[in-house]
Amino acid sequence: MLQVLANRTYRHLFLAQVIALIGTGLATVALGLLAYDLAGSNAGAVLGTALAIKMIAYVGVAPIAAAFAEQLPRRAMLVCLDLVRAAVALFLPFVTDIWQVYLLIFLLQSASAAFTPTFQATIPDVLPDEKEYTRALSLSRLAYDLESVASPMLAAALLTVVSFHSLFAGTVIGFLGSAALVVSVVVPSPKAAERRGIYDRTTRGLRIYLATPRLRGLLALNLAVAAAGSMVIVNTVVLVQAQFGLNQRDTALALAAFGGGSMIAALLLPRLLDKTPDRTAMLAGAAVLVAGLLVGVFVSSFALLLPLWLAIGLGYSLTQTPSGRLLRRSSHPADRPALFAAQFALSHACWLITYPLAGWLGATVGLPATFVSLCVIAAAAMSTATWLWPAHDPDEIEHVHDDLDEDHPHLADAQRVGDGHRHIHVFVIDSHHPDWPADR
Repeated sequence: MLQVLANRTYRHLFLAQVIALIGTGLATVALGLLAYDLAGSNAGAVLGTALAIKMIAYVGVAPIAAAFAEQLPRRAMLVCLDLVRAAVALFLPFVTDIWQVYLLIFLLQSASAAFTPTFQATIPDVLPDEKEYTRALSLSRLAYDLESVASPMLAAALLTVVSFHSLFAGTVIGFLGSAALVVSVVVPSPKAAERRGIYDRTTRGLRIYLATPRLRGLLALNLAVAAAGSMVIVNTVVLVQAQFGLNQRDTALALAAFGGGSMIAALLLPRLLDKTPDRTAMLAGAAVLVAGLLVGVFVSSFALLLPLWLAIGLGYSLTQTPSGRLLRRSSHPADRPALFAAQFALSHACWLITYPLAGWLGATVGLPATFVSLCVIAAAAMSTATWLWPAHDPDEIEHVHDDLDEDHPHLADAQRVGDGHRHIHVFVIDSHHPDWPADR
């Protein structure tokens, strides 16, 4: 898997991602402590509102930012967004009111909503070989999982010698380091062949996404991932500390089991996807999530929870990690920022639904009923994905054009049939192909 780091451009971008993730992780810990410092016993409400603001920024800002990503050099855009994030983090230690926290979190997450899809869309252009790109996706998944373990440990170590306000300095350093690494390499910036209006650029990713059967299936799988992930993230502390009567260390161990399962799947995926279609692997992962949520109804001890969270972590990564391969297959290079932004926004919209649902159901009807409810959502999502995403899903599709001029360059290899022209090629939604062939 590590052979892909031999590519200098990807190596620098991957290191930029890792450093920025560590900085973000330190900010997450510091933000919780800041909320308690400002709000005391109401810190949970402050953090809940901050999380909602984060998701709203992700859903609302990403498609708009993608419209500008198409027009701007990607390297300059990524560096500027890192500098914006560093500047916002620099102000966080000096806030004195809760509304200031909300404002800065919105600015920080808006910059992240612009940065992350643009960054993700760049990697397929840096690594055009599918096997290398698959390994890059697995490395990215590992980076996210390792960050969730490493950042709290690093924060704990730093807090023994500095105040929590100083953790924000680590965030600033992380974003500045990310910017330096991005600026040190040449980043591809494919341009659209034709000029497009702001509405077209803003909605293009969403239109490509919803018109492509495999991506409609991916949207349903996003909901299954969010249902299982929300149960783990929101209710682990309730299960471990309220139901089993254990402590914070045990809560961290349970979350580590979930992260460990995700990391195992990320390590296995490159070889698995060399032999197994994306659809088969991702639906198998969703089936693991559904089964895990159902088994959760009967979990009565911490010893049983750990292997269950490990299994759900496996299913989580197996379902989620290959999504970049689908986005890559379904777009031209110039459209990838818009399409990755659509995935970013739509996937977080699923979390915006399941996060509060997991919390509200857990508090009102109990954890067994919450497991059942989220299991039903995940099962319905998996069934919908199976229906929306055909098992026969070739890259090249024969189709007929009846709306292009006879001498249009796109019809150079086409055969005349009735009032149209038929040919076959790798099919993606674009200006010449606004709809998927009707028989697919």
